[in-house]
Amino acid sequence: MDASRQGAHCKLLLPQPEMSQEVFRQIISVRPSELSTEQRPVRRTYTVRNFRKKTMEMDIDFVDHGDEGPASSWARHATPGSFIGLLGPALPKIKEFYADWYLVAADMSALPLAAATIEAMPKDAKGVAILEITTVADKQSFDAPASLEINWMLHSDSHEPSTAQLSFLKEMDWPKGIVQTCIAGESGLIKQVRHYLTTEKDLPKKDTYISGYWKIGLVEDEHRTLKNNESKLAG
Repeated sequence: MDASRQGAHCKLLLPQPEMSQEVFRQIISVRPSELSTEQRPVRRTYTVRNFRKKTMEMDIDFVDHGDEGPASSWARHATPGSFIGLLGPALPKIKEFYADWYLVAADMSALPLAAATIEAMPKDAKGVAILEITTVADKQSFDAPASLEINWMLHSDSHEPSTAQLSFLKEMDWPKGIVQTCIAGESGLIKQVRHYLTTEKDLPKKDTYISGYWKIGLVEDEHRTLKNNESKLAG
C-alpha cells in the first residue's frame, strides 16, 4: 500500500474482549460462512487518514462513543501490543481532480475523508469546505490549497439531525464551471444534500461523490442493510 490510498475506506475486524491473538488469527483465516454468527469478528468501516510506508504506520481516526460501540471501545482500551484485523483498503473516493471549483462537506464520521481529499487537491484548487464538528477541540489543521475556504460548524448533539450544511449550500453564491464534490455524513442529511445538488443545481453524477456513512439510531450493520434495500428499490 502507498500514500495514494489515503482517504480510502477499509474494514477493521475487531477481536472479542480477552481473545488471544493466536485465536483471533485462526478465526480471521476462516471464511465467514464457515463460522457461526457468534464467532465472526465484528466489522466496522473506517477511512485511512495517513500511511507512512517507511515505518509501516497507518493513521485511522476513531470517534469516541464510549464503550457502547465495539470499535470505540477497542480504541479506548488499546495499548501497545493490542491487535486488530484489516481488510483493504479500497481505492480513494476521488481519484482525479479536474474541476474549476471544489465542494467538500463532512461531519465527524467523514472528517478523515474530507481531510485526505483536501490534502490531495492541486495546490491551485479553489472551493469551499464545510466541516461539522462536535466541539471546538475537534478542529484540525490541513495542508490545504490557499484558495480553499474552510468553514467549521459546531453541532454538539450528533443524535439530533443537523441542517446547517444544507443551509450553507443554499445561501452561498454558486460558482461557474465544473464543480466536483466530496460529501459524506449522516444519511438523513445526505439525502437532502444529494437532492439539492443533483436536482436544483443539476450537478452531473460523474462529478459528485455523495455518500451516507451512518444514520441516527442505527449501528453500521443496520445502516448497511438499509442502504442495500434502498439500492434494490431504486434499481
